[in-house]
Amino acid sequence: MRELSVVGKATPKKDGAEKVTGRTRYLHDLVLPGLAHGKIVRARHPHARIVRIDARRAAALPGVLAVLTAGDVAQERFGFARDQIALKAGKVRCVRDEVAAVAAETAAIAEEAAALVEVDYEELPAVFDPRESVRPGAPRVHDERADNLTDLRYQFSHGDVDRAFAEAAAVVEGVYRLNFVTTCCLETMVALADWDAQGGLTMWSTTQVPFLYQRELAQALGITGDRVRVMQPPVGGNFGRGLDLYPIDVIAALLARRVGRPVKVEFERLEEFVASPTREPCEIRLRTAADVSGRLLAREAHVTVDNGAYVSWGSTTPYVMLATVAGLYRVPNVRFDTTIAYTNNPYSGSMRGYGNLESTFAVESQMDELADRLGLDRLEIRRRNATKSGDVNPQGFVVTSCAMGECLEAVAEPVGPPVPPPAAGWRRGVGYAAMFHVAGGARIYRSDGCGAIVKMDDFGKVALITGATEIGQGSETVLAMIVAETLGVPLDRVEVVNSDTAVKPWDVGAHASRTTFIAGNAARMAAETLRGDLLAMAAEQLDEPVERLAIEGGAIFVAAEPQRRLPYERVARGGHYQPGGRTLVAEAFYDPPTTMLDKDLHGNVSASYAFAAQAVVLDVEEATGAIRVRRVVSAHDVGRALNPLAAEGQIHGGIHMGLGYALAERLVVENGQVLTASFMDYAILRADDMPELMVRLIESHEAEGPFGAKGLGESGVIPVSAAVANAVHDAIGVRFAELPITAARVREALTGPRGR
Repeated sequence: MRELSVVGKATPKKDGAEKVTGRTRYLHDLVLPGLAHGKIVRARHPHARIVRIDARRAAALPGVLAVLTAGDVAQERFGFARDQIALKAGKVRCVRDEVAAVAAETAAIAEEAAALVEVDYEELPAVFDPRESVRPGAPRVHDERADNLTDLRYQFSHGDVDRAFAEAAAVVEGVYRLNFVTTCCLETMVALADWDAQGGLTMWSTTQVPFLYQRELAQALGITGDRVRVMQPPVGGNFGRGLDLYPIDVIAALLARRVGRPVKVEFERLEEFVASPTREPCEIRLRTAADVSGRLLAREAHVTVDNGAYVSWGSTTPYVMLATVAGLYRVPNVRFDTTIAYTNNPYSGSMRGYGNLESTFAVESQMDELADRLGLDRLEIRRRNATKSGDVNPQGFVVTSCAMGECLEAVAEPVGPPVPPPAAGWRRGVGYAAMFHVAGGARIYRSDGCGAIVKMDDFGKVALITGATEIGQGSETVLAMIVAETLGVPLDRVEVVNSDTAVKPWDVGAHASRTTFIAGNAARMAAETLRGDLLAMAAEQLDEPVERLAIEGGAIFVAAEPQRRLPYERVARGGHYQPGGRTLVAEAFYDPPTTMLDKDLHGNVSASYAFAAQAVVLDVEEATGAIRVRRVVSAHDVGRALNPLAAEGQIHGGIHMGLGYALAERLVVENGQVLTASFMDYAILRADDMPELMVRLIESHEAEGPFGAKGLGESGVIPVSAAVANAVHDAIGVRFAELPITAARVREALTGPRGR
C-alpha cells in the first residue's frame, strides 16, 4: 500500500470539539417561531376494543391548540407491511399504540391535556408468545387476517442436509433464546413538522434513511414526495433506530397541519423505553454437523421471531441470520426456515448488528460444543473451517479480500501483559468467537447507491455534499479525509454538507455498515473528477501538460520542477476570472456491483465482507455468580483503516453494547407491558464496568473499497455475546443458551443439581 498523507492517520472527529463543549444543537434544542408542542396518548392495554374517546376536557384546557383522534383525520397505512396507521381506530394491539394526540402552547400543557383525554376500552384476549400465537384458536392480532402468521418467511436450502447429518461424526443441537433489548440512545425520539403556505412540509428528523423517509412519510400523509423536505440535525446516536417511519413522525405532521404552526413531539425517557423500537426477541433452533476432523458438514436452523403488533424492520432480521448460518464458516449443506408471528407485544425495529448477534451467539456456541465433542482445540476447529479469499458461500456471496485466518491468529496470541490471576473464590474462563458481516453495503433495495457533489470555492474551500447520513459514527470525518487525500488538499479545507434533502444527492441511507464503502467511493469518484478539472486549469496557468503536474499539500507543481508551483486556491480563483470563466464542481454516483437475493435467497448482496475474531477473558465468582470481564481482544479485517482512531472507537462502542447484551440488558415485557422503563431498572453497563480492551486492525486491502477500505460500523458488537458465553462455559462448565447471562442465573446454575 502506498503512503498517503491524510488517509490512514489517526484523526479526531470533525464534530468532536463541538460535541464535548456542548455547542452541538440536537433536534431537542431546536426552537422555531410559533413552535407548539405535541404529546401522544397511548393505549393502556395490549389488546382492547376502543369503546369511547372523550377529549372535551383536554380541548378546553387553556393553551391547548388541538386534540386529534383517528376520527379527526384522513390516514394512509404505512410501515414495512402497510399494517398500521398513526392514530389507531377500532382497537389497540399493543401498549405502544397511539389513540390520540394533543398540540399545545407548551410541553407541560400538552402533557396535562393528554392526561385529560378519557378512553374507555373493552379488553380483548391477547397473545404474547409467538408459538402460542400460531396455534389454532389463538386471539387474532389483526382481525382482517386469517391467522397471526405474517407474510414474511425466509426459507433456504442448499446441498444434501439430511445425508450430511446422517454421515457426520458429531452432531450438536440446541435452542437459543434472545430477549428484548433497546437502543438506549441518549437522545430520545423526536420529530418536528412545519407546513408552509404552499402546502409543503419540512420535517426535522433523526432518521438515518432521509430519502426513503421522505417518500414513506408523504405516502402516509396522502401527498407527493416532492412536497416533503427532510432536515437532519446532529443525531445523538441511533444504532439502527432511524431506519423506519414511526407514528411519532406522522402525528407531528398531522398536528402541525391542523394548528397551522410548527409542532415538535418528543419522548421523555419513560416513553422512550415503552415506545422506541427494540432488538427483536427470537428463538433459534440450530443443529450443526461435522466430520471426525472437525470440518463442518451441515447446519440446519429454524428461527421463530416475535413480530409484535406490526411488521417492522426487526422482523426482517432472519435475512442476516441466514447469512451467518450459511457464511460465518465454510459449510457445504444448509437448511433454514422461519416462523414470524404477530403478538400483542411491542414491535421491534433495526438495531446494530441486525440479527447477526443472535445467530452468531447460536453458531459460535455450537462451534465450541463440536470442539469439545471431537477433542479439538476451540481455535483449531475455527481455523479448519475459516472462510478464505475466493470462496463463494451457499447463498452465492462472493468473498474477495478476507483476513479471517489472520484475525483468529491475532486473538490466539498473548496480547499485552498477563491478566492478573483470579481472586480466591473466582474461576477464570477464556472464550472465542468470530464474525462475518456485510462490509460493502447490502442490496436490499433495487439501488444501494449514494451520490456525491464536490465543489471548490474562490478561497480553496472544498465542500463535499453527500447523500450519506451522519448518525454519530464519524462518517463526515472519514468522507472528508477521502476527499482531501484525493484532491491533495489539507483536511481542514474540506467541509461536509449532508443535512438537507433539498440540497444533498440521493442515498439509500445509513445501514449495513455501508457508508464508508459506498459514500466513500462516491466522494472519491467526484473528487477525482474535480482533481482532473483543477489540474487542467493549472496546466493553462503553468503552461505545462497535465501529465507533468502533481498536487500535494495544497500546492500544484511541475513534478520534475517542484519549485514551479501555485497554491491550489489561486488556480481555482483564476478559473473564475479567465475568459469565459468556469467553476469547479463535480458529481458522482456509486452503486456497488452486487445483486439482490432472488426468491430462493441466492445472490451476492455486498461488494465486500467483513471478518473479525474476539477473545474474552473473564472471572466468575462461585458464591454469587458475578461475572467480571477482565479483557476483550478484538481483531478486525478492515480492508484498510482510513481513520484508525475512529475505527478503534467504533469497536470499543460495539464491545460495550455487546457486553450489555451478553450480561445485563433486558427490556422486561410481561403480558405486553414494559416493566423496565427507566435506567434504574434497565441495566446498561457503566464506564467502570468495562474491561481492558485491545483492538487489532488487520488490513487486507479491499480492491473495490475506497483506498482499500471495508465497512466496520457493526462488526464490534456482533461476536461479543458469543465469546462471553463461551468464556463462562470455560470457567464453570455450564453452557447458557439464553441472554443475558446474569449473576442470578449463574448462581442458580452453580448451586443447582448440575452445579453441585
